[in-house]
Amino acid sequence: MANEKKPAYGGQAVIEGVMFGGKHHYITAIRRNDNSIDYFHLPRKNQQVLSSLKKIPFLRGIVAIIEASANGSKHLNFSTERFEVDPVDDLQIIEEKKKNDSKLTMWLGIAAVGVLSFFFGKVIFTLLPVFLAEMFRPLIPSDFGQILLEGAFKLVLLLAYIYAISFTPLIRRVFQYHGAEHKVINTYENNLELTVENVQSQSRLHYRCGSSFILFTVIVGVFVYTLVPTDPLWLRIVNRLALIPVVLGISFEVLQLTNKVRNIPILRFLGYPGLWLQLLTTKEPTNDQVEVAIASFNELLRMEKETETSAEQIV
Repeated sequence: MANEKKPAYGGQAVIEGVMFGGKHHYITAIRRNDNSIDYFHLPRKNQQVLSSLKKIPFLRGIVAIIEASANGSKHLNFSTERFEVDPVDDLQIIEEKKKNDSKLTMWLGIAAVGVLSFFFGKVIFTLLPVFLAEMFRPLIPSDFGQILLEGAFKLVLLLAYIYAISFTPLIRRVFQYHGAEHKVINTYENNLELTVENVQSQSRLHYRCGSSFILFTVIVGVFVYTLVPTDPLWLRIVNRLALIPVVLGISFEVLQLTNKVRNIPILRFLGYPGLWLQLLTTKEPTNDQVEVAIASFNELLRMEKETETSAEQIV
């Protein structure tokens, strides 16, 4: 692993493509049905309030999640709409969208759906294990035993869900692009040229992955829930809902910590649980998929450089 300090780029897999985000831009590249590569660009708006909140430990994780959910949904929507459309029909589709949609209203709607979907899923994922654990209250009446059982149910549900959806062809390909995204980031961080051969030689796992974050919410939740009672049931439900932001905020800090210590032999094991989960959420990509990921990242680097150069010239 190289010691050179580099910007921490992030990304996510989308339908038939990869999105990468930098300091100034978000770029998605997808493979069209004619084998061409198409791009979607979204400028990164640095709002003063959000920038200030991102500097506050524990709170910055909540802000990052909301921002990632909102922006990610836009790129996912682009990839979903475009990858199956014949490129010769693009102009007609664009004209129809101009007639039927307000661009601002459309993007606000997509962003809202992305954020709400994340938190709705989080609520379901948080409460279902509570009811399952409560069913075993006669056998395991202690608070600590209930919390451990709840965490076990949550982990089983998470693994079973990911494992089940990984068998669908569409999700499997998304997981392959997820692997391609990680491989590109690892190649870049190791100061290697972004070629298909170099990228394919890298690991498909990465310490900053959102999959690791999801697993950390399960682990962190077990510790946080020991601070509140599990009985009666209604109070347990209220506590779980109220503590969702707390668990998310702490889990984000844990994720950041595991990334910082990943090169320290004694401490790098802290990130292993998240890496193990990525064995399910990523798959080995094909060369064609790696090409798309490289194209997306190179376009991001190009636009980031242009923006930085323009800023320097203005100064």
